[in-house]
Amino acid sequence: MDFTPTEEQEAARELAARILGDLSTHERLAAAGSGTDAELWKALCAAGLPAAVEELGLLGLVLLLEEQGRVTAQVPLAATGVYGILAVARHGTDEQRARLLPALRDGTAVATGAFPATGAVRAERGRLTGTVGWVPWLRDAGHVLVPDAERVLWLVRAEDADVEAVELTAPWSAGRLVLDGTPAERLGEREGTGPYEEVLAAARTAFAGLQAGVCAGSLARAVAYTSVREQFGRPLATRQAVQLRAADAHMDTESIRVTAYEAAWRSDAGLDSSGAALTAAWWASEAGKRVVHSGQHLHGGMGADLDHPVHRHFLWGRQLDAYLGAGTELLAELGDLLAKGDPS
Repeated sequence: MDFTPTEEQEAARELAARILGDLSTHERLAAAGSGTDAELWKALCAAGLPAAVEELGLLGLVLLLEEQGRVTAQVPLAATGVYGILAVARHGTDEQRARLLPALRDGTAVATGAFPATGAVRAERGRLTGTVGWVPWLRDAGHVLVPDAERVLWLVRAEDADVEAVELTAPWSAGRLVLDGTPAERLGEREGTGPYEEVLAAARTAFAGLQAGVCAGSLARAVAYTSVREQFGRPLATRQAVQLRAADAHMDTESIRVTAYEAAWRSDAGLDSSGAALTAAWWASEAGKRVVHSGQHLHGGMGADLDHPVHRHFLWGRQLDAYLGAGTELLAELGDLLAKGDPS
């Protein structure tokens, strides 16, 4: 396997880093509150980055999400990329791709997903009933990808459902999704749970990539702070305890990154990536919260300031931990998969 980005993927990452770095300043993020930064999303779409996701593949999306995570940019790139563009492109019918992808590519439409399946949604004759407690970026979405109790994938127009605003730990424009005989269309024509498993694995991989960026950003802030903050006439970064804490955070961040890359590479290569995605999700959940706690701790008293930029990384890291699932649950699911002889 080769995780080296292609020239196109690297160029897209550099472009994303430049746009995100210019517009996701601390002042703009503070002004955005808990909502999406519409101007930033428009800039990303004008640069053609969401549209490029189909060609860049899941690994390309992971690279873009790393850059988003570094600056905790408040845009629905992860949700639209994995639950919209890649899901429709890989699993939709020809008619669905022709109808839905153009608006998703240019950013005039946003998609999200009510994942993972919890069995709370029932389908009967093309209508869905049930409630999903919170869905990321639901308040921005035009379409929601919803798995029913049988893990069949359905597309629901957000305007046909009841959406109630929900505030999360991180500013993800989330909402509570209430379905009451809501009309829906099935995504694609494949029978069985294959499409659900593939989209779930892609989502776990994408959000793990986002966590890798969040952790890298948190660690970068901690390194910069401890390099200039002095105690007893010496920079904090010269203290062995600080160095060891930062080194552990670096190794955790790299573990999240490399496992996310592996899962994305397997997916793009057409290989089963369920096990690799679970591994990436576990690292992102367990190691991710360690890293953002370290980033805050290494800032000392400043890390307790809710208005400090590093606190935003802490909030995102904990939200991603919650979204990806508890580490023990992910390990149990991975164990079951390995017991069945899954090769990934």
